[in-house]
Amino acid sequence: MSLPTETAPISSLPAAASGCVERLRHRWPWFVALGVLVAAMGVAALALVVSATIASVYIIAFFMVIAGGGEIAFAFGARSWTRFFLWVIAGLAYIVVAAFALAQPIMAAAVFTLLLGIALFVTGIIRIYVGTQLNKDVRGIVILAGIVTSVVGLVVLIGWPANSFVILGVLLGLDLLFWGGSWITLGLRMKARLLALPRHA
Repeated sequence: MSLPTETAPISSLPAAASGCVERLRHRWPWFVALGVLVAAMGVAALALVVSATIASVYIIAFFMVIAGGGEIAFAFGARSWTRFFLWVIAGLAYIVVAAFALAQPIMAAAVFTLLLGIALFVTGIIRIYVGTQLNKDVRGIVILAGIVTSVVGLVVLIGWPANSFVILGVLLGLDLLFWGGSWITLGLRMKARLLALPRHA
């Protein structure tokens, strides 16, 4: 028996997502409550920024362990011993770095903050260069984004290592705030759509 291979066209995906939201609109209080909870976690992260920084290190280490395990798992599908050992070494490197981060979160926060500053600065420079190669319609906004990114990276680097205790925590807190705000906005829009429906007598 053959399995069906037809899939919905990409153009129908937004409509499907919209239909899913419509079916869940009666549960809008849950979305608002989730948003409030996540936003409250963001406020707590900003208030306890050092603890949030350490939590960020643990989160990064957790994903590095997953990435390392994935690298090692992919190694068993390699077609040559060279590729096998390269995948295994890469996976073990992820796991070793994650173990170091878990054992020394403060030192790991300093290293991650330094790498973040370098990445932001380099990314900003690249964006500025790419922007100069684009047409006039988008050149300005891309160059502006590159300048902002590179300046943020430079600020992080100038303040390093003293800012290592706060940068990751602040980023985590802001991310949770925006994430929570998004859920609250979605819930309130669902409520508005629900109230706009005609009421039956």
